[in-house]
Amino acid sequence: MPHPQLPPVVVMGVQGSGKTTVGTLLAARLGADFVDGDDLHSEHNRKLMAAGTPLTDAERLPWLRAVGERLAQGGDSGIVVACSALKRSYRDLLRSFAPAVVMVHPHGPMEVVAERVANRRHQFMPPSLLVSQYEVLQTLQEDERGVTVDLSLPLEQIVDQAADYVRGLAAEEEPPGSDRGRVLGE
Repeated sequence: MPHPQLPPVVVMGVQGSGKTTVGTLLAARLGADFVDGDDLHSEHNRKLMAAGTPLTDAERLPWLRAVGERLAQGGDSGIVVACSALKRSYRDLLRSFAPAVVMVHPHGPMEVVAERVANRRHQFMPPSLLVSQYEVLQTLQEDERGVTVDLSLPLEQIVDQAADYVRGLAAEEEPPGSDRGRVLGE
């Protein structure tokens, strides 16, 4: 049963960083619903990405709005959404829908992620898009409510650290933006 005081959570990052896996396990650990943001992309965007074409901000905007709406709908019952949210402006847009949202960012070197991406098959995200994602990525800033976790840690440790962080925020009942972004697992 979801904890009513849990903030909505976005597991962010580049492809291959473990957003879906971490998000699924984190949602189960927190008793929250899980939504894979990839499922909210339009068919047009999926085709562009499948062809190796990075999305423009204009193409990404309707998707980010759909993610924001889903975060806002799930805020009372507990929700974890996997969404790249690579730029600060994207995260700001998500916060406009769900001001209390917490970002969890499994992060690590591109070489480590590239190896993961090379060993998996994704419906519409070819490995060729990884470089463009790292070029666009803006890591969490000090005034963003969130935590960065070393993606090279064992999966259970990543989920433990993320769950502890989210539960800690819920227990403190701090207003959005009062917690500084932190890096864990280093």
